[in-house]
Amino acid sequence: MNWLTSFIGWLAEFFGNPDNWSGTGGIPARLLEHLEFSALALVLAVLIAVPLGLLIGHTGRGALLVVVSANLARALPTLGLLVMFVLLLGTSSIWPVIIPLVLLSVPPILVNTFEGIRGVDPELRDAAYGMGLRGGQVLGRVLVPVALPLILLGCRLSAIQVVATTTVAAYTGLGGLGRYVIDGFATKDYASVVGGSVLIVLFALVVQALFALAQRVAVSPGVSRRLKVR
Repeated sequence: MNWLTSFIGWLAEFFGNPDNWSGTGGIPARLLEHLEFSALALVLAVLIAVPLGLLIGHTGRGALLVVVSANLARALPTLGLLVMFVLLLGTSSIWPVIIPLVLLSVPPILVNTFEGIRGVDPELRDAAYGMGLRGGQVLGRVLVPVALPLILLGCRLSAIQVVATTTVAAYTGLGGLGRYVIDGFATKDYASVVGGSVLIVLFALVVQALFALAQRVAVSPGVSRRLKVR
């Protein structure tokens, strides 16, 4: 149980240190940095991937792009991509880090949006056309509400990936909660490593909870019941 005692001791040391709660390197400031980087990357990824996924899923054209995107998501080395952009673009702004974060978070949203639209029951689609709805109306009023659980799942997966990758991005000089882990290892300050890791885990759990809440609020009860029956 020595490890547990050490773990609790490091937590108490980290969270009990008043210096960790103030200044530019304090927990509130680092948490806000992490939130800003993660939110910016996720919003940009959603703005790119959701319309593209809706278009491809609805028209059936460009499905190869989805397959390539999914394969790239598995093949791209996270840290390598971050370092490459920092070397190419420098560190004078946050974009050398935000761009790879967006590239890494687009594929899950794109794939899930595409699959969500494509997976809608063809009879439901035909019924919508039979009622006189046109292409855009069918997409907005019928397909998107039914596909929304999968679209939100893609956003949730990307959000978690962004939170984790923003942590790794501290290697390149980015702020955020990852600074505690990276700097802690560099200086053998294990209280910072443990405390920062716990904060990152809590951050990810909060993100998960927020998306679960968003799904409860945004998804139609009828669609939710249908998913449970499946």
